[in-house]
Amino acid sequence: MKKTISLPYGRGCVSCDVGESREINVLRAVNEIAATDSGGDEAALIAAALAAPINSPPLSELARGRKKVVVITSDHTRPVPSRLTLPLLLKEIRTGSPEADITVLIAVGSHRATTRAEMEEKFGAGFVAREKIINHDPHDPAGLVSLGTLPSGGELILNRLAVEADLFVADGFIEPHQFAGFSGGRKSVLPGIAGLSTVLASHNAEFTAHPLARPGSLEGNPFQVDMLHAARVARLAFIVNVTLTAAKKVEAAFAGEPEAAHLAGCQHVLRHCGVKAAPAPVVIAGNGGYPLDRNLYQSVKSLVTAGQCCAPGGVIIAVNECGDGHGGEAFHRDFREAGSPEALWRGIVGRGRNDTRPDQWVEQLTADVLRRHKIIAVSQLEPDILRDFGLIPAPDLGAALHLADEITGQPQAPITVLPEAVAVVIQ
Repeated sequence: MKKTISLPYGRGCVSCDVGESREINVLRAVNEIAATDSGGDEAALIAAALAAPINSPPLSELARGRKKVVVITSDHTRPVPSRLTLPLLLKEIRTGSPEADITVLIAVGSHRATTRAEMEEKFGAGFVAREKIINHDPHDPAGLVSLGTLPSGGELILNRLAVEADLFVADGFIEPHQFAGFSGGRKSVLPGIAGLSTVLASHNAEFTAHPLARPGSLEGNPFQVDMLHAARVARLAFIVNVTLTAAKKVEAAFAGEPEAAHLAGCQHVLRHCGVKAAPAPVVIAGNGGYPLDRNLYQSVKSLVTAGQCCAPGGVIIAVNECGDGHGGEAFHRDFREAGSPEALWRGIVGRGRNDTRPDQWVEQLTADVLRRHKIIAVSQLEPDILRDFGLIPAPDLGAALHLADEITGQPQAPITVLPEAVAVVIQ
């Protein structure tokens, strides 16, 4: 008999068999039962949260008399079930203000703009044809406005439409985040709709290396301090955030006053996603499949968690499809030209808060894991591109595991598997 290791990969999965005697520890969150499997309905869960908002009047009441409304939603790199959340949000707003002029603002942060095709896939073709949807542009001075200074010292520059709205709300989803602690809530504002210089200022090397800038950490996390300040200044009035299962189904929903609703969601996630570390010479990890593994830039999240489980001198096998490529030109160039992950990491950690460069934070995190562990990549990226990043290409999971065993010299060593590494907090 053999054991099978399987991980999500793009819209499918990859797997391989190992001997029955080999120890395998699979670490995943406990909220694996999809809402639809447990007798619930995803839209009903969201509607129920909107009907009983946390520390807030109903959104329909907040919308009364408001003419200019902006609703932030996540971009194509996030699995927010916007087909469900946005129609319900807009219905609530129009119940309170039938004549409201509503703009759906896609919070791209410093990512590329979401394409029309991606909008239709994410929101539905009918919704895209019917509603006013625009991408935030972090590079356009005319669409941005300065709102003073962040606690970290950088200038706070945000999207003008959102700041000047009569009512400003957001949807999103909550999961552990590699340095911000958790996604969702105020993260929709910063970095979601911030100017590039503001994103850079808050994502400095000092904060990225901070001991409290880690998955599951809110209190004292310097990123959260900046993000919370930005959301307050921008007058974010209401959120609806969901938590998702590995199958990307809504597991729970939290709506209401942004800080209270987000905290309730984070506490819920932490109760379900905290797992004890199982250090092993070989760790196999992925982002949980599409859309979170659509490029290497986003896939770094799983590397950070894998690094927390990998024994000294151990090997990480990264299983992420990366159908959209590496995800960042500067990200790729800096690794290609650095000479080694150690050299790149040392160059970044020596930079001050005012010298943050595009993609620096993801480079810092990636290089930090690579300087401690060899990483074998199972992906659609060209082997030469993977080598530019210091990664070892493998054609499939079986070949990757064989190569890992050769590197460690321990063909029967225990394996820790993180099928959805972005969904767990290692304790």
